[in-house]
Amino acid sequence: MGNKKVKKVVVVPYTVDWVTEFEKLKSVFQDYLKTLICNIEHVGSTAVPGLSAKPIIDIDIIISNKEKFDEIKSTLKKLGYTYCGEMGIPGREAFKRDDQLTPMDGSGYLWYEHHLYVCVENSESLKNHLLLRDYLRANLNEAQDYGRLKTELAAKYPDDIDHYVEGKTVFILQILKKSGFDQEVLSQIELQNKAMKL
Repeated sequence: MGNKKVKKVVVVPYTVDWVTEFEKLKSVFQDYLKTLICNIEHVGSTAVPGLSAKPIIDIDIIISNKEKFDEIKSTLKKLGYTYCGEMGIPGREAFKRDDQLTPMDGSGYLWYEHHLYVCVENSESLKNHLLLRDYLRANLNEAQDYGRLKTELAAKYPDDIDHYVEGKTVFILQILKKSGFDQEVLSQIELQNKAMKL
């Protein structure tokens, strides 16, 4: 296993704190990125009311194209984020925070754990995030099923994020298929989920 630190896979019941913390983070990004971006979306399971989730907020900063990406990357670096590249997901640029004070906006606030992505408008990765979120928000029974699945997977694979992600992938692909994704795109998403190491 070497020196790689293994993070525990933990799934917890939904809390409205996730929305509150997202709004605080969104405000900082809006202040610093202003007209460089199109929108900021709360995605992932913490964005679905009532859904159990890993207590990590997923945030997609949406850009119209890559024209101003270097400026965005530079601004995020000043805020304490390290650029990680696409990490195998085309159209989605990942950033990790340097510590709990990131984004370093001068407030000294200990920010909630979050994953930050910059996504190109209309990219498959962004569509994937938004369709999955919106579908689960509109279909509470399936959201509850998904929450139970994630809780079971976290209990079964507490030290293995790869198996946890793999266990969720079939469920996610079924939802995306219902949402209109074609088989070729679904196959790409499945491969990307297998390659993803977050």
